[in-house]
Amino acid sequence: MGALTWLLLFLCGVVTVRLLVVGAAGVLAAPALQRRNFRDRQVATAAGLLVVLAIVPIEAVRAALELAGLGREGASAARALVLLACLGFGLLGLVDDLLGTESDRGFRGHLLALRRGRVTTGALKLAGGGALALVVVAAARPLEGWQLLADALVVALAANLGNLLDRAPGRTTKVALVAYVPLAFVAGSGPVGLALAPVLGGALGLLADDLRERVMLGDTGANVLGAALGLGAVLELGSGARLVVLVVLVAANVAAEIVSFSAVIERTPPLRWLDGLGRRA
Repeated sequence: MGALTWLLLFLCGVVTVRLLVVGAAGVLAAPALQRRNFRDRQVATAAGLLVVLAIVPIEAVRAALELAGLGREGASAARALVLLACLGFGLLGLVDDLLGTESDRGFRGHLLALRRGRVTTGALKLAGGGALALVVVAAARPLEGWQLLADALVVALAANLGNLLDRAPGRTTKVALVAYVPLAFVAGSGPVGLALAPVLGGALGLLADDLRERVMLGDTGANVLGAALGLGAVLELGSGARLVVLVVLVAANVAAEIVSFSAVIERTPPLRWLDGLGRRA
């Protein structure tokens, strides 16, 4: 029954997002969401918000079923923590999508702006994301010292990496789904696996529209996917595995300040093939 529950929740995420894409077409067409993408096409940004909006009713239904004595499988604090992370990081990303500019990018860009006395939306997102990661991790694992900070860094850096990868249609979602595969095997149909299932299902439900340049995932969605996977790793993996994940995330975030991920992908045939899979020519 556990695997069936996982599959049902994953599909609920896919279907709910697809329904929202159709039902929220008018919202996505709002002038405030219109941005120029890398091909200079006008596209609605922050569509990742639909993933967050899909998770809320799914979890509400699960809570109602539990009150009726049904669906106790998967009831845990992990669901509430994943939902909190998605709501919080989604809000921070939405602020950046709506109010941010392209003039300040990366840690260096935000630090330079701070030196000039200007607080960017990206800096707010980084500071808010770090604080939110600390709150969520402290609630999940009442640890002390460096372990608490290390786990919070995993969540915050994973969210930021999602943003750094979001430079081409579908890229962040593809990387998130690939990263989710080993985590899904480890988590299985346990509490963490069932908490993450609708989030990644929702991302898959939005992927086709992102690839066809009908919408952009935006920092809203990239933040959510990265944070959810980072939190899933913190909740499910042992201390040694979490340390490996932290090292990889630190290296990837630092590398993004030095090299262009897009250039690396373009020079690597397997990555170039996966990155372009399903995208408009």
